[in-house]
Amino acid sequence: MKTTQFKLRLLGIFGILGGLILFAGDMLLYYVPPSTHLLENMGIISDSRIVLSGLSALVAAWFYTLGAGQMYLAFSPAKKTIRNTASIIFAGILIGYGVVHGAYIAIATSAKIATQNQMDLQTTAKLAIDVNLAIRMLIYPLFAILSVIFIWQVWQKKTLYPRWMILFYPLLAFILKDLIINLFSGNFRIIIEGGFLNLILVIFFTMSTVSLWNVTD
Repeated sequence: MKTTQFKLRLLGIFGILGGLILFAGDMLLYYVPPSTHLLENMGIISDSRIVLSGLSALVAAWFYTLGAGQMYLAFSPAKKTIRNTASIIFAGILIGYGVVHGAYIAIATSAKIATQNQMDLQTTAKLAIDVNLAIRMLIYPLFAILSVIFIWQVWQKKTLYPRWMILFYPLLAFILKDLIINLFSGNFRIIIEGGFLNLILVIFFTMSTVSLWNVTD
């Protein structure tokens, strides 16, 4: 097997594993059927689930960061500046996924304290939720910049990606998030809503790996 082909496949698998691990971490926090209220669910889960979910954030961030290397290789035909910029931003976003999930541990802990002491959930968890939102506000601009670069370069055939990969880039799913979530109810809604951001990355890395599977040096 060619060296580049092997690296593309391996790094893509790392990205997929990162998404699956953090998706499992999401379910540890949210999945308490039949309830679909995510904050209330975090208030009644066991301590061990919160701890395991927190650990998943670190492990997933490692795998996600390795997965970012796949985009670096896929952008090899692009100009060096564009290639480096896209790869660094993508890695930063994927690291951010782990940090954001880590912030959810504070939300879950606050929700658990509120539930145990019969306190108002929203009030008790407000500071942790605000911190989580502040972290997201730093990541969204990076995502917007990467979206422009990715779509522009792929459409212009400046990368190893086929044009159809634009459909699986997370931007479209992110924009349609509420519409997609509202298609589901019950247990499936918990799964889709609770793990949405990681699911769209699992899809991206899966299709990215498929599209690059037979690329040669």
